[in-house]
This record gives sequence, C-alpha cells and structure tokens, in this order.
Amino acid sequence: MARAVHLSGLVLALLVAAACGGGSGDPGGAADRGFLSIGTAPPGGAFFVVGGALAEVLNSQSGENWNVTAEATSGSQENIRRLTSGELDFGLSNAAVTYFAVRGTEGWDRAYPVRAVMTMAPNVALFIARPGSGVRSIADLRGKRVVVGPAGAGFEYFITPLLAAHGLTYNDFTPLNATQSAAVDMLADNSAAAAFIGGAVPTASITQAAASMDIVFVPFDEAATENLVRDYIFFDRAVIPAGTYRGQTMDFACLDTGSMHLIASADQPEDLVYRVTKALYEAREQVVQRHAAGASINPANVVRDTGTEFHPGAVRYYREIGIWPR
Repeated sequence: MARAVHLSGLVLALLVAAACGGGSGDPGGAADRGFLSIGTAPPGGAFFVVGGALAEVLNSQSGENWNVTAEATSGSQENIRRLTSGELDFGLSNAAVTYFAVRGTEGWDRAYPVRAVMTMAPNVALFIARPGSGVRSIADLRGKRVVVGPAGAGFEYFITPLLAAHGLTYNDFTPLNATQSAAVDMLADNSAAAAFIGGAVPTASITQAAASMDIVFVPFDEAATENLVRDYIFFDRAVIPAGTYRGQTMDFACLDTGSMHLIASADQPEDLVYRVTKALYEAREQVVQRHAAGASINPANVVRDTGTEFHPGAVRYYREIGIWPR
C-alpha cells in the first residue's frame, strides 16, 4: 500500500510538472502551455478586427502548439496594464499611448515595461460630424458635445496634443466617452455634435457612419499638423484616398495619430516573441486577406520607430532577415 501511495504521488507530481511546462527545455513560455492571448479593443474599431485576424493567422501555423485568442478590451491603456500584470501575452496599442506609458509621463503612474513587436497600420483618425452640426473646423468644437473615445482606451494621449496645436483643450467642449460604434449612434440621434473616430483605413465605424447618414470630415490646420509631426515621433501625415467612404469624392489630408502596433511585456521570453514575429511576418498575406491593415506588415513599415523600444525577440528576427535598420 505504501508503495502504491508513493507511485500515485509521483504520477501526480509528473502531471503537475507537465501542466506547468516543466522539463520541456523550450523557452517558449506561455505558448508551450497552449494558450496565448492578444488584447484588442471594443468592437467598432480596427483593433478588434485586426486582433482577431492576428489570432486566426497564428492559429493556422503548423508546427506550433499554441492556441491564440483575441480578447476584447477597452483598448490601449488596459492592454498595457494587463501585459505588465501578466494577464495578457500580447496586445495592440496606439503608439502614442505606449510612448507615454513606457516613459511614465502624461498621467501614467509609473514607467510600464512594454516593448514593440511590430509597427502596423497608421491610426488615421479625425473628427467627423453631421452637416447640420455647425462643426466645420476644430475651432467649431467649442461649446459642443464631442465623443472622444471609450473610457480607458487612452485617446486623450493623442487628442490632447492635437487639440493644443489648434488652441483648444478638453475644457472648451463637453467630452463624452463611448465606443466608436456607439459614437456613430450618438451622431445619428444628435446627442453628439462630433466624434473622434479612426483606425486602420477603412475604419468600420466610419464606413457605418457614412453608409447611414451624411457626414463631414473636420480638417486639421496645416500649421498645427506641421508642428505635431515635428514635435512627436508618433504623429505622421496621412491621406484617406478618395472613394474610401460613401460620399468622399476627394483625397482627405489627415493624420496618423499614432500607428497601431503589436506590443509585449519586456519580460516576455525572447524565443516566444521571435516565433510570433516570424509567424506573423511570414504569413502577412493571410493577415491582408482578413483586414487591409495586414499590408502594413512589410519591410519598410514593420520596424518603423514610433518611440518604443523593440523587444529583443522581434529584433532578433528582423536582423535575421536583414530588415533591421538600427
């Protein structure tokens, strides 16, 4: 009987060790346990769709035993915090939000140790309004009810400097928090005069808005745009091509207000980040099939510096294929 108890205890110990990945000798970490999570954002924006596309593509790769899920979150800020706490393995973030988070400035309580894995599609964002709202310029936002993104998503990290460049602050209007899809509903029933919306082009919520009502794009001042691009590494010029949305007959000069990028905790195992980076880069055409943002996974863009240090695992892969520029 004593020997039987001893053997059952040994079996139990081996099972526990196996469940914890013990003895595998593979530094892949979470992937060896079979489950990886990617934090995205609420439905209505590009993060939600692109995150789902990344998870699908990773799951389709032969030779890997991971099971990847895309998790809807409130967006960049939540993803950064949950990466650091170990609740997420990877996350999508706006480069502007991450820029301030890794420095512990602009309201962050400390410097968050996250690293870039790949720079992805520009976050082409802007204020949209209905023709009868009286909003034709950013100055016209004064005194109006304006949707400024979901609570906790971190839109203020790029909207605040954008407004400042135009001589405004949040105190000049009534800021409202809502998801992008809810913002469209608020424009439709006139409970908001304007909404700041965007993401990878085309953005689902702008497509929805343009299909259901007449909308106007609120232009950025040229001098303000020049100052923003000069002063912040994460801002860049962008253009929404004519015909992207219903009723849009001309190209619209806009701003990349901080590209979407895939990020991970600084202490995520190097080998795991290497394998994820390699899998996504080599299967980038599959990502394109699911969302146009996949086209941003290209040699010129994927290593673009937006102000956040890259993870060693990603750098290792980019050096290996000869596209790392630094």
